[in-house]
Amino acid sequence: MITLDDSARRALAWPGEPETPVERLSPQAARQQYLDGFAAAQHPPEEVASVEERNLEGLRLKIWRGKGAPATGAPALLYLHGGGWVIGAPETHEDICRILANAVGAVVVSPDYRLAPDHRFPAAVEDCAAALRWMVDEAATLGINPARIVVGGDSAGGNLAAVTALMARDGSVPAIIGQVLIYPVTDQSQTGQSYTDCAEGYGLTAAGMRWFRDHYVSQAEWDDWRASPLKAQSLAGVAPAIVILAGADVLFSEGKAYADRLASEAWCTTKIWPGQIHGFVSNGGRIPEAAEALAAIVAAWRAIDAAR
Repeated sequence: MITLDDSARRALAWPGEPETPVERLSPQAARQQYLDGFAAAQHPPEEVASVEERNLEGLRLKIWRGKGAPATGAPALLYLHGGGWVIGAPETHEDICRILANAVGAVVVSPDYRLAPDHRFPAAVEDCAAALRWMVDEAATLGINPARIVVGGDSAGGNLAAVTALMARDGSVPAIIGQVLIYPVTDQSQTGQSYTDCAEGYGLTAAGMRWFRDHYVSQAEWDDWRASPLKAQSLAGVAPAIVILAGADVLFSEGKAYADRLASEAWCTTKIWPGQIHGFVSNGGRIPEAAEALAAIVAAWRAIDAAR
């Protein structure tokens, strides 16, 4: 039995929760439900130095320049939002992007990558790769140093960040100096022990994850490392990572397995909140431990940047 933090229990019992489970909704209805509800779980957005949008051949990119970010040569983060590859947008994770931009004095770019089931695997992977290439190509106009780019994301975005980091290692996209993986999806087979231990009652359910996965990838694609980075033959040479995990999360087992491989084959700092639930980092308005996780990310990012 998992003992939840008080804040996690309160979040799960918040008035108006639970929402209709995603597996009972159409993708369109699930997207709207998420857009209607995400802001209530978050702090009011921090002020940043500037916010803008760019368009890359139909791919919308949202950009936040943090307070204190230098006009040129700034560190940068490509942040890939969560939402099971089906829901979400840069705006649903804007609190994380603004906090990190200010705390590091950086530029954060988040692409509005194509969503399933309208655009199935590997469309999201392709869009994230395109966004990274664009950041390097436009480094001068963005005021960033292309040799100081980190990639990060949460949940499905953590999956895409891990995949992008592997692609950078292999040279199919520009090099990065680090990766931030927040409770990432790493194995589409969904056979980890946490799928049993946390199947229901902790927010994101096993049934919900099946719904997300089946909209994104076919069973024949589960073992493709671009869908399941845990299936990659080797993680050697991949950029240093920080992995943030919640103990009461269906994704805990596969996230821990990936973190363990990163620690063994590359370099990784793993931080676990045993009594927290999936999504706690973007629940800062209800869950104070979100600030602890973001502080750990900032510290790791700074250390990675200093060691580049």
